[in-house]
Amino acid sequence: MDKIKSHKDLKVWQEAMDFVVVIYNTTENFPSTEIYGLTSQIRRSAVSIPSNIAEGAGRKGENEFTRFLYIALGSLSEVETQIEIASRLKYLKDIEHLNKTIYFIRNMLSNLIKNL
Repeated sequence: MDKIKSHKDLKVWQEAMDFVVVIYNTTENFPSTEIYGLTSQIRRSAVSIPSNIAEGAGRKGENEFTRFLYIALGSLSEVETQIEIASRLKYLKDIEHLNKTIYFIRNMLSNLIKNL
């Protein structure tokens, strides 16, 4: 992989950052009873994705970077599960767009891992 100047140069980090904004906007209308529950958990999981990409990129060596990319993948799976829960609780009506974004980010992360 070519040397990157910053994690901000990574398209997957940029996409993950955009996804965080979507998640915050999406969860804004969740019931107030969920503010310390599902709303908070989905947001924390989403924030963890670009955060782990950034932390891994800032570490020495590809092994460390790869480890943090796998953690980001785990957080992405968490968000996917939490979105499904929110859908089953009828907090979200249409999750197709969110699932497409998750799939896209998952592919980008997987490809980055393969290329390291």
